[in-house]
Amino acid sequence: MKKICFVLIAICVLFSCEDTKSSTPDLKDSQKTETPKVAEKPKKKVKKEPKKEVKITSKNVLDYMILYGKENKERKVRIVTDFGNIDLELFTETPYHRANFIMLAKRNYFNNTQFHRVVKDFVIQGGNSDGWNIADKRREIGKYLLPPDTRKGFKHDRGVISMPSSDIKQAYKYASPYEFFIVQKKDGTHHLNGAYTAFGRVISGMNVVDKIANQETDTGEWPKKNIMIHRVEVLD
Repeated sequence: MKKICFVLIAICVLFSCEDTKSSTPDLKDSQKTETPKVAEKPKKKVKKEPKKEVKITSKNVLDYMILYGKENKERKVRIVTDFGNIDLELFTETPYHRANFIMLAKRNYFNNTQFHRVVKDFVIQGGNSDGWNIADKRREIGKYLLPPDTRKGFKHDRGVISMPSSDIKQAYKYASPYEFFIVQKKDGTHHLNGAYTAFGRVISGMNVVDKIANQETDTGEWPKKNIMIHRVEVLD
């Protein structure tokens, strides 16, 4: 009987120890702590500075137009007027004049200029205005002239766009880059060949050219009612 009691006591002690051991939390586990995550600082967005336009001068004009022409190969433009649209195709054979016209269009120079000279059965001339803002635009872009490019075989047929001469001595040798004229005369104005650079032609909207040419003008060939060029869009 005593032997049985000793056995029972031993069993109780054994199970009592196992329970105590199993119910004791692991101190190592209790000391484990997660390393706090450091929030990443948001990356600052670097603002791209707008490309500063080079001011064009008589010294850098040719280099500027060559580079601009290589980077901007568009040939088709649209003149948006009060009377409708005039679409033009510019000649690649006259690279300085094409590049110049595309550049002015992209820099919004022609916005809110006018057809300031209208001669029925001859030409309509645009790219100027009586507003001070146009003079400001010219100062911002630069003071320069374009050399003539008259040996490419283009004639001043009806619908051809050309560039008037500057107001300097022997003006026919250099073109005023901010203005242009479109031949409206049915048989063309071939007496201008060789003196002015034809650099494109109308491909749509000659009816608009005719409407403009028929507007009433004063003695200085300035239309009595403003004929606005709202903008020139580069198409392709």
